[in-house]
Amino acid sequence: MTVNGLSHITLISSDLNRLEEILISVLDARKVYDSGAEQFSLSEERFYLIGNQNSVDETENLWLVAMKGNPKLERDYHHIAFAIHEDEIIKKELLIDEMKLEKKPPRPRVEGEGYSVYFYDFDSHLFELHSGTLAMRLKRYARGK
Repeated sequence: MTVNGLSHITLISSDLNRLEEILISVLDARKVYDSGAEQFSLSEERFYLIGNQNSVDETENLWLVAMKGNPKLERDYHHIAFAIHEDEIIKKELLIDEMKLEKKPPRPRVEGEGYSVYFYDFDSHLFELHSGTLAMRLKRYARGK
């Protein structure tokens, strides 16, 4: 038996409404479930789909879970990177600025591996919007410095 892929990502959040605003505004997420007071898991949770706006098929979307709790407050480079078309990055970066989310300076890159915007939410989750692909990066790295 082999692993078939990513099932879902769970983020622990002190404020599900604030996290939802980021997920919907910046990542174009769609909420598909809200437990409200009824809990099936460890705490209140909400499910979102990120990806194909015309499908609820999780094979065409990323399933993201937001769960109420006390997140770790340490900020580091652990992050979740979301694919985005390069022509959309400036629009999303403006939204990030309007929401007063802290941006992290991008790491040094070589030409051809894509463009990124890094930002923290209020619970210290680091998100990346990245225009490159694995194929682009491998092709560029194969050329050497």
